[in-house]
Amino acid sequence: MANWDDNVKQFFVKIMNSVALGLLWLMACVTAGLYYELGYSAGKPVIYTILFYIIAVATLVLLIRYLIKTWKNG
Repeated sequence: MANWDDNVKQFFVKIMNSVALGLLWLMACVTAGLYYELGYSAGKPVIYTILFYIIAVATLVLLIRYLIKTWKNG
């Protein structure tokens, strides 16, 4: 590993960080949506479901914005 070019190492770090952040966001949304039952309204007020989806979309937009900035920097 010591013989790797620094650009290649930085590229792989970007790839791994992008995949890890994407999976972290996905697992958080699935956990909140299914385990805490926020993804559907099962006998509770619909406002919780609406807020869940608004927050999920907002955090997805922020994640995509962060990834675009990360990949444009080099």
